Amino acid sequence: MSNLLSSSSKPETGSFTAYVNWPSAPLTDRLVRSSLAKLEPKPEIITSLPKSDTPSKLLQWSTYDVLDHDLTLFKSGSKVLTCAYTIRKALIRKHFLSRATQHFVAKNPNSVLKQGVPKTWEIELSFVDELDEMWSDELYDLGLVLDEADTWMILKPAMADRGMGIRLFHTKEELEAIFQEFEDPEDDEDNERDDDEETEDTGVATSQLRHFVIQEYQPNPLLLDPSEVPLEGASIPALTELEGHKFHLRVYCVAQGALTVYFYDRVLALFSAKPYTSPFALESSSDPTDISAHLTNTCLQKERSEAGVRLLDELVGCHILSKPGHTSIEPQRNGSNGLVFTEADVADIKKQIGELLGDTFKAALGMSVHFQPVPNAFELYGVDFLVSHTRGVESSDVSGKFQATILEINAEPAIEMTGPRLTWILEDLFVAIGKACVAPFFQANGMEAANPSKWGVGETREHVMKCLEVQVRGEDGWNRT
Repeated sequence: MSNLLSSSSKPETGSFTAYVNWPSAPLTDRLVRSSLAKLEPKPEIITSLPKSDTPSKLLQWSTYDVLDHDLTLFKSGSKVLTCAYTIRKALIRKHFLSRATQHFVAKNPNSVLKQGVPKTWEIELSFVDELDEMWSDELYDLGLVLDEADTWMILKPAMADRGMGIRLFHTKEELEAIFQEFEDPEDDEDNERDDDEETEDTGVATSQLRHFVIQEYQPNPLLLDPSEVPLEGASIPALTELEGHKFHLRVYCVAQGALTVYFYDRVLALFSAKPYTSPFALESSSDPTDISAHLTNTCLQKERSEAGVRLLDELVGCHILSKPGHTSIEPQRNGSNGLVFTEADVADIKKQIGELLGDTFKAALGMSVHFQPVPNAFELYGVDFLVSHTRGVESSDVSGKFQATILEINAEPAIEMTGPRLTWILEDLFVAIGKACVAPFFQANGMEAANPSKWGVGETREHVMKCLEVQVRGEDGWNRT
């Protein structure tokens, strides 16, 4: 990836100033500085913006909250490049993303998003009593599904992250109980915990987070055992000892200008702490709130460090421990009959990811009030996907065996959860961002100087796949053609 610019030497940029400020993300700060240090000539780095006399060439590569967005949108005679789009709620807010993709699929019924996005309902409430009226209005369709009591749903706060507020349910009564839990005061005696208790509190307050999404739970996740890729000299377990774990994929995606979208194909697989069981097992569980077999968020598994993190490519050769239509409440063991995850499977999943990202950004562009890409900005996102086991592994046709589903898009992703073992992929990624997004902007000839040959959509160069290339806004404003 270090040769992304198709150049035999370091990229030469005009002299510019870089504003770098990541007060609560030291790893990101280090990666940004390391990336900038590889540019020639090296920029002058500042940690605060001057109150006057803005540098004539300025890069803002800092956390969103300290960026000067006026400089991005109103250049005031300066050449300014910023590491975030000012307006991008259509991507990073779950309810806006759901609305954008639903509208896009309605207009484009053949889009990959039709199969690649879970069925979703939006809900806005502050008090649990409001649910009664919703069952006969905006949640009427959901109520019909829940009346069958054989489909599980997952509730997510629309504007929370790091696994906060996620709950599973499959009846109206269970959903009402969840909101009752969120509504109860924190200091209730039943909720008190000792200071030394390590239980992770994922509760939220509905009075503060009024927007939620309800998604149909994906019932047949692809299951693998990460212990087949041992860490720190650990031994590989016997086939009979393997246990299927659910996982999601963390994909690092870079949007540039207005608009080109890339994704870095060194994809992370983040595994659950416990072996997978059907959600129906929660009904007989002594602790029905324990959904650790279903949650793969590394922020909820701090005690495991990087034990549940692998590269997707590392999983080639692992035994497949899932079966389409499997509904047993017991953990799945040796369900593969010797069949394994292949390079062809990985390639097919990455192809799906690229197509899904392309159409997702197209969908966001359809909500121009909530996503406004500009030519002088770029942004890194962490995009989460789930892989479902949709067809028997005995099939000789790789395509269609697994289905990738986009779950959410995160701005300023928690890259520190990648762990020390795989920090090198982050270093590689940030160097590439510097070369592909920063250096060309400050070159006299722009992007064409850095990419002399045409880079087609769907093509991968140095572990970067281009997913989308459209012209929606230029220097003179929005392109209405």
